[in-house]
Amino acid sequence: MDHSQILEQLLPALGGKENVSHSELTDRTLLVFVKDRSLTDLVALREVEGVAAAEINRNRVRLTMGETLQEEQNEEVPFMASKYDGLARIIIQNVGGKGNIIALKHCVTRLRFTLKDESLANTDILKNTDGVVTVLQAGGQYQVVIGSYVDYVYDAVIDVGHLQSATAGADQDDTAADDDGDGKKRNLLNMFIDVVSAVIQPTLGVLGASGIVKGLLACLTYFHLLESSSGTYQVLYAFADGFFYFLPIFLGYTAAKKFKMNEFIGMALGASLVYPNMVALKGAEALGTAFAGTAFEMSYTTTFLGFPVFFPAAGYTSSVIPIILACLLGSKLYKWGRKVIPDVLQMFLLPLLVILVMMPLTYLIIGPVSGLLCGVLQWVFNLVYNLPVIGGALAAAFVGFIWQICIIFGVHWGLTPLMYINLATMGFDYVLTANIACSWTQFAALGAVLVKSKDEKMKKITVPAFISAFFGVTEPAIYGITLPKKKPFYITCVASAIGGIIMGSMGVVKYMTGGMGLFALPCFIDPNEGGVGMRNLIIACIAILVAMVISFVGTMIVWQDTVPKKKKDQEPDAFADEDAVPAGPAVVYSPVAGSAKPITECKDEVFASETLGKGVVIDPSEGKLYAPFNGTVSNLAETLHAVGLQSEDGTEILIH
Repeated sequence: MDHSQILEQLLPALGGKENVSHSELTDRTLLVFVKDRSLTDLVALREVEGVAAAEINRNRVRLTMGETLQEEQNEEVPFMASKYDGLARIIIQNVGGKGNIIALKHCVTRLRFTLKDESLANTDILKNTDGVVTVLQAGGQYQVVIGSYVDYVYDAVIDVGHLQSATAGADQDDTAADDDGDGKKRNLLNMFIDVVSAVIQPTLGVLGASGIVKGLLACLTYFHLLESSSGTYQVLYAFADGFFYFLPIFLGYTAAKKFKMNEFIGMALGASLVYPNMVALKGAEALGTAFAGTAFEMSYTTTFLGFPVFFPAAGYTSSVIPIILACLLGSKLYKWGRKVIPDVLQMFLLPLLVILVMMPLTYLIIGPVSGLLCGVLQWVFNLVYNLPVIGGALAAAFVGFIWQICIIFGVHWGLTPLMYINLATMGFDYVLTANIACSWTQFAALGAVLVKSKDEKMKKITVPAFISAFFGVTEPAIYGITLPKKKPFYITCVASAIGGIIMGSMGVVKYMTGGMGLFALPCFIDPNEGGVGMRNLIIACIAILVAMVISFVGTMIVWQDTVPKKKKDQEPDAFADEDAVPAGPAVVYSPVAGSAKPITECKDEVFASETLGKGVVIDPSEGKLYAPFNGTVSNLAETLHAVGLQSEDGTEILIH
């Protein structure tokens, strides 16, 4: 292996290309100067082939190389890196550094951090970073909204920060998920949302795909383009219905991962719930019934050691809550077993212990209790939904109005289990039908902004958000345009509520969980023979069109396009407060003697791209640093490589 190959292997352990200032090779010692030492993984460096030893002093990494390397004096290190490494490094630094990160996951558009201390995060810097839409603190999480390419940024953050343990939760305390990071217990709502998002979110992509296929099959059979008895239909339907049918198995994996238990134990618990013989038992002749004549009625058709095994009305196929609770309690037993069972026996005794205890416990207690809880939730929503005349319209209007607000605070996950409960027990859902209007009202509002705005920078921001909204991803639209402009966001909420009123008053339901935006429409097609066919889809489309017209026209009338006046040699800020008063000019002297160059000539891409603001590069002629104005030191890096200053009139600069 030659020298360049060795050096390329060092990149991940050094924090990525953007974290390296320069490097020099002297004899068999390689010196690498890094910008943020917290991103450097000495253990990983020592494991690289050809590295005999590794140590770090301040921001200088000293690597003692093997004898086989050729001497190459003052050679620049050839690095290859992801184009998102720079953004990843900025994010890690400004969430308080690697040491402040307890856990990290991502959803469709956001990085979701669990931090030890959120006060250490530089929220304002992140909000103004190119590539970050906005930052939210909700549900016990520090959420960095990225947009549709969040998975690429997530991978870069993991690689640059060596955060593999944070994604798996391997090095976390058992109680980490219950804390806010400062030792305070999180409330039950935050804990519930955190669990639901962690367990259900990884399955949404495949669930959406299965829903789309199921909707298309319903459409094809409705127009007699495909027979439900054909082999083609059966093969496609095996996926379309199979994933949702066996959902407890997949949720067993994600729940076990969330609760730090062996994932295959979680899958085994899920498989036991949907085992065909047990599913068949539910339809056998009842030996007894509990809560007969009520909405919570449950029957038992068999016993375990003399105790009745009750089955919820819908059984356990496609269920959500029972497997999550089973894995939660099973993880406690799993962690206890790891402490008491000898290491050499844990491989088979630990799974045996958890499954032998949890499987009967799930069928005897956890399943029936979760069935009762789900029944209570359904009863409450049915009570509201079935109010004479106004019930359906009121419930759907409420969901349509608050859905985007819930997205802002990241708590929309709290309503998702209700949809799965309805789909599993009734075969359709009415709770989350109205939320489909929200992406389309955002789409229409952005269309009005594109038509009315004369601000070219605003249009450049709006176009990608406009496209994302068409496919149901609304965060770029909400955080980037409509929410900062306020009035368009208010209009979209009202328009979505009106769309919800139309759907709720007409009793619109959906029959599956599918994609978002355009791909969510097939969910409204009734796949059952002799059902209502396209009725719900047609009404949903009418409601969406009405909501879009209200959103578009309302934005055109109410929103006023104000292009900020340019200061000299400065681009207008599309997000500037329209009523803000510009600050007065401040005199800033050079902090060091030397020759000045444009910031674009800086070797560091973050500064050269002006991501962190305007600046200048100075090649110093002496090693002395002077105060550029009268003021105070607002920030001083531990490594003394950077100092932040604030003048008496409030001007802030960074000397790096």
